[in-house]
Amino acid sequence: MTEQETLYMMALTQVPSLSLTNLHQLIEDLGTATAIYENRKDLSGQLPFASKNALDALATMESHLARAEAELAFCQKGKVQCLGMGDEAYPQRLKDCPDAPIVLYYRGTANLNTQHIVSMVGTRQITPYGKDLCRSFVRDLKQVCPDAVVVSGLAYGVDVHCHRAALSEGLETVGVLAHGLDQIYPRLHRETATQMVGQGGLLTEYMSKTIIDKRNFVQRNRIVAGMADAVIVVESAARGGSLITADIAQTYNRQVWACPGRVFDNYSSGCNKLIASNNASLLNSAEDFCLAMGWTNDVQHRKQLSEGIQQELFANNFTDEEQLVLQALARDDSKQINVLAVETNIPVGQLSSLLFSLEMKGAVQMLVGGKYKLMR
Repeated sequence: MTEQETLYMMALTQVPSLSLTNLHQLIEDLGTATAIYENRKDLSGQLPFASKNALDALATMESHLARAEAELAFCQKGKVQCLGMGDEAYPQRLKDCPDAPIVLYYRGTANLNTQHIVSMVGTRQITPYGKDLCRSFVRDLKQVCPDAVVVSGLAYGVDVHCHRAALSEGLETVGVLAHGLDQIYPRLHRETATQMVGQGGLLTEYMSKTIIDKRNFVQRNRIVAGMADAVIVVESAARGGSLITADIAQTYNRQVWACPGRVFDNYSSGCNKLIASNNASLLNSAEDFCLAMGWTNDVQHRKQLSEGIQQELFANNFTDEEQLVLQALARDDSKQINVLAVETNIPVGQLSSLLFSLEMKGAVQMLVGGKYKLMR
């Protein structure tokens, strides 16, 4: 994006009374934040159901440009990337979520659109069992899928233990923050956060000088869920933020996994309930997880699978877009729709129609958990 477009995008996020739904509608209708700014005094046609307060706030959005300019200067000085939804570096998995932030602030080295991303969440009151789960899963994940990126929220308990396990094993790890990049909360995790900037990154939708607010921690859960291929709940009581993240992940068509625990352990009750209610797959091992996700690192198997269906791809009457989907599926045993969307650069809505058409043609099969595989 141009610097002007970035400024207008940032200013839009500061307009009060304006919902994310309205923001997405405006961007879809007018195309750019610059166009929104230029038409700011006459947007009732684009937002017929918006409140008068929202329309009045948009009409005076120039009052937020100074705040946006100050934040842009902070970002340039601190080597922070401002990622608008139109940027290639913006997490494409998240972009397909209806309540995705229109601007993200990112400091780090990890590719937010890399092929394998897993979010790990859980209780702040982590037990020795939970610590061992974090360490062993991440250690084994490194062996099975060495390019995986681990995402969490840098909070006490499961979050920070997952980040530290990834750092120890040489995996990139990204922390999603509920405040700006001018601070780290909790402060005790500052050293871990510093390491993550060089081996992963820190990501947030909030500008610097944002006040620490409980509501922001709930809001950031949707980013943790939306930017990954799957969410793993390590430990959780019967209620908690990690279960909220799991619920959000399901609405985004992400696969949810949970680590089982003993029946009478308080901080396994949430995980056990997720599994018992079929709202999460039981996590046995990193190897089983990667196989189920289609992340297997058996390159020879992928090559053979691809070669075995290559003639079929071009012998049948498939459209160009259908062939893109089939070729992406040929590289793995199976894939979730959000992974296919990233690899083919086809929006999820359009991709759903293509997959349905391919199912009718007998070319693909839908599996449990919202994954698809080639019929062969």
